[in-house]
Amino acid sequence: MAGDWTERIFAELIAEGALEIGDGYRAKIEELGGNGPIFLRAGHVTDSHIDFSGVERFHAELAPRVSSKFSMPGDAVVTTKGNSTGRTSFVTPSMPPFVYSPHLSYWRSTDRNRIEGGFLRYWSKGSEFSEQLAGMKASTDMAPYLSLVDQKRLRILLPPIGEQRAIARILGTLDDKIELNRRMSETLEAMARALFKSWFVDFDPVRAKAEGRDPGLPQPLADLFPARLVDSELGEIPEGWEAKPLRDWVDTFSGGTPSKAETRYWNGDVPWISPKVMTAIHADEADAFVYESAVGNGTRLAPALSTLVMVRGMGLHESVRVSQARREVTFNQDVKALVGTRIDPTLLLFALLASQPALLGRVESSGHGTGKLPSERLLALTLTMPESETQRRLSAPLRDLNDRIATTRVEARTLAALRDALLPKLISGELRTSAKEEIVEGPV
Repeated sequence: MAGDWTERIFAELIAEGALEIGDGYRAKIEELGGNGPIFLRAGHVTDSHIDFSGVERFHAELAPRVSSKFSMPGDAVVTTKGNSTGRTSFVTPSMPPFVYSPHLSYWRSTDRNRIEGGFLRYWSKGSEFSEQLAGMKASTDMAPYLSLVDQKRLRILLPPIGEQRAIARILGTLDDKIELNRRMSETLEAMARALFKSWFVDFDPVRAKAEGRDPGLPQPLADLFPARLVDSELGEIPEGWEAKPLRDWVDTFSGGTPSKAETRYWNGDVPWISPKVMTAIHADEADAFVYESAVGNGTRLAPALSTLVMVRGMGLHESVRVSQARREVTFNQDVKALVGTRIDPTLLLFALLASQPALLGRVESSGHGTGKLPSERLLALTLTMPESETQRRLSAPLRDLNDRIATTRVEARTLAALRDALLPKLISGELRTSAKEEIVEGPV
């Protein structure tokens, strides 16, 4: 560590006018439901970004009342109550302003010549903060809670302001690239979902040809769609296509959990997937791994490009998670693996993503708030598809988009690994900024 780094206490920095900390506004139910300022709850704060999807808003006329709890660019954000206590994020200039909820605190630099907000952002993700937080959690028998009083007791090792800015710039550059990849993945997925819906749900090219209009596609693609719709039990479908239950399109496999007492099954290199990690279009970030010896001994292997469907869990009443396995994976008893027999794997993925609302309507309650999606109800879902060769050719644009999503996710994980390796060395002063600049400007 460099000799000019100094240890300070948050309370001292606050008293000296260099730091401000605060918590959120305790909103009443009747104050929400308008189109005014965003009310950000702790559930929208992840360790990688702030998710604004589904946020509540105040009534517009209440903006002056809540203005003292507004976010500002440069704020470090910390969750302070419940099992998520200590999750941290950062307010960037591109974010919309929002009002903090009571389960959030912010750390704000009030003297940029002494404290760089970006340095606070990364210090909050380092061991110095996490170790102090663990000690504060252990000091009470109550649910985890990080009070403002506790926060004022935090000790922080501060480098000179130039070093703080360099650290924030280097790690921020990596995070900016990670965020760009995340947004790119979202955009590509939205494009793929819209394309699938247009071709395989709304049958837009068929309707256009039936009405004598140009479907707006290259001729080889346009030729793959029939020029008329015919009646079926589901309503109109393209001529020559089949509407059949899911069971006629796929093979279905159930998963399980190998004995935790058998160490020879666990900590191998085969991903073991649970609904917990099925939060994106690809199930590629497992939090547990098994050895091949576990296959057939409590769990089973799903081939690459299988579609995984959540069929049991506490969150199943809210959404039915659907993800694709990009490599061979094992999976637990709360997941079904679907392998196409008469349907292209990419089309199967997007068909089930498009059918999530219909699947949610098939979920049953199994007690204690747990939902279940019985196999017979899942497999009764009807999909409409053309014959195999047409599927293969029509799936090509979707497959390209899906592969690009996979590439951006791999790149993001690589960048995150580099950031996570650098962060503790930067925050501790073990690695000096003159060396770090070259790392970021190099192969990244």
